[in-house]
Amino acid sequence: MAFKSVKDVPLGPYCHLESTLINKTGEWRNMRPVLDRSKCIRCYICWKFCPDVAIKILPDGNIEHDYEFCKGCGICANECPKKAITMVREE
Repeated sequence: MAFKSVKDVPLGPYCHLESTLINKTGEWRNMRPVLDRSKCIRCYICWKFCPDVAIKILPDGNIEHDYEFCKGCGICANECPKKAITMVREE
């Protein structure tokens, strides 16, 4: 399915919750997203596009990556309009 703009994207990510809770896929990662909060505008585009539901919106409105589930695909960094997320190699 193709979206014409970010406004066409559903309000939240879609996943099968049962398999997501069981399969902690973070160990597959060789690159890790790092957020620069000073650049983040809280648009939540990263959250919308994360295929692993590995980005959480905190009560204060900030986001946080859940590294137990993040596979390091880099979609969040690629989609961020302010380039607030960079990918760094895991050690």
